[in-house]
This record gives sequence, C-alpha cells and structure tokens, in this order.
Amino acid sequence: MKLLRTLAAAGLCIGLVAPSWAQQERVIRFGHLNNADHPVSFGVKRFAELLAAKSGGKMKVQEFPASQLGNEMQQQSALQGGVQQMSAPATTSLAGIVKEFGLVDFPFSVSSFAQADALLDGPLGQALIAKLPDKGLVALGYWDLGFRNVTNSKRPIGRPEDLEGLKIRVIPNPVFLETFKAFKANPVPMPFAELYGALEAKAVDGQENPYSVILSNKFFEVQKFVSATNHVYAANIVLVSKKFWDSLSPAEQKMMHEAADEARGYQRQVSRAAAQKAVGELQAKGAQFNEVSAAEQVRMREIAKPAIDKFAAQYDPAIVKLYNDELARIRKQ
Repeated sequence: MKLLRTLAAAGLCIGLVAPSWAQQERVIRFGHLNNADHPVSFGVKRFAELLAAKSGGKMKVQEFPASQLGNEMQQQSALQGGVQQMSAPATTSLAGIVKEFGLVDFPFSVSSFAQADALLDGPLGQALIAKLPDKGLVALGYWDLGFRNVTNSKRPIGRPEDLEGLKIRVIPNPVFLETFKAFKANPVPMPFAELYGALEAKAVDGQENPYSVILSNKFFEVQKFVSATNHVYAANIVLVSKKFWDSLSPAEQKMMHEAADEARGYQRQVSRAAAQKAVGELQAKGAQFNEVSAAEQVRMREIAKPAIDKFAAQYDPAIVKLYNDELARIRKQ
C-alpha cells in the first residue's frame, strides 16, 4: 500500500508540473490562394506533417487551398482578427499594412534564387518580419513563389515597348502598379480569385505570375503568349495570427518555428523544380514561349528605375539603407 501511495503521489506531482499545452489539442486553419497541386500547398502539407510529429499529434493543420477562406485581404483580416490561424500569401499583399514590404517587389533587384534566399533569410527579411506583430501578424519565414513572368493574349513580350497599351492584371499593390505604368501598360489591380474569369472574358489582356501559378491555374487556356520577363522575384510569407500565437506556450511556438524552418527548404526545392518543368508543360499545352534578352532586361530595369526611386523615398530610410547594403553584399557573393 505504501508503494502504491508513493506512486500515486508521484503521479499527482507529474500531473501538476506537466505543461498545460501537453493536454491541449490545437486545430490550425491554414488558408492560401493556390490550388492543391501548387508548391505552396506542398509546403503546407510538409509543415503539417512536421508539426504533427513534433507535437505528438496535438497540433493539427487543416489546409484550405484555392481561396476557400477568401482572397488575400480577407484572409489577412481573418488572421488579424484571430478567426483564421495561418496563411501563406505573397509578400506583396502585406505592403498595405507595412509599406516597406514593397521593397521585395522592386523589379530586377535579384537575378538568381541564391540571391533571393540570401536577401529574404538575412537581415532585410528579418527586419520586415519584425514590423508585423504590431499589425496583428507573426511570420515564420519565406517560401518560394518564383520569378514572375508576363502572359497575354495579344503578342509576345520581347522588349519594354511590347507592353505598351496592354491591360495587365497586377496584385493590388502600388509598386506593381507604378512598374507597369512605367512600361506604358494599363495595370488593373484585381484579386487573384477573379483573374481567370477576367482573362477569359477579355476584361484584361494579360497578367504576370510565376510559371507554376500560370500552369496550375490553366491560364494557358485563355492566354496564348508566355514571356520570360523575370521582372520580379516573388516570395510567399508564412503568417500566423498574433492572437493565436499569443495563446501558444513557448514550447508550441518553438515547434511551429522549427516545423516552418524545416518545411522551407523542401518547399523551395519543390517550387523551383516545378517552375522548370512548367515551361515545357505550358508549351505542350500550346502556349507560345519566348525568352527576353539580357540587353532588353537591362532596358526594362532602367525604365522601371524611377518607380523604384519614388517608393524608396517613401519608406523608412533605415530599412531602405539595409536593403541597398544587403543587395550590394549578395551581388558580390
């Protein structure tokens, strides 16, 4: 009996000191805009597997792809309000609440995946992430979306003049609007969920997105020309509702960080392989593909420079200096 009483007392002590989160099950609603066959979705699935393993199955991720929980802005508001726990939008959608995120969208700033990763995983990317908690959001790092390229139903884009007069759907973001205005196109801001219908109805002539997005959303059905403009490197950002984040224990937060870090390398690898493969698949579906020469890309960069300078002047000077210093550093590597 004495042994039983001792064991019972020990069990009681363990019960008292066991962290409360160990008994708590979490259901994380993770929404995004992309289809279930897109690399962002593969990243969500890997994150879900890793988090389930780390938490002993206590932290469950429910994925809601293909804008099921709303467009970019609706999901952002849901995170800020604590109604939705996670999302993985393009960084572009954050420029409305932290304008310095517009730096990530500056055209022709990086020319390789290695440069893009160094910029976002380094001090600049972290400085931008540090601005989000005040806006009700927490970020766990950056995923790959890829270099953005123009498609349209009128003509191949081989030089900046080819964009003149085209109605191009852009993300509702000031940097994208000004960049395409500089090329004398007519940029039309529009939520992603409305894009296919607008292309089909010829309400817009074209759009710009990474190859995997173009393929996954079957834009080749309504767009004949795919042009390798590579004008902007696009990243997704893994966001968590701060209201939800603050309800987690330090141990749970650590598991979330670790799962996100481990999922990042996998997601980038899958995304970049998919982009390479997508070009061939788009051509097989009948899309007319063309490269843009290095000389014409230089011309495009020069034409876009006034738009870059305009926004740089509106941003926090310390962040702009960090951005320029980081670009100088990574271009030397």
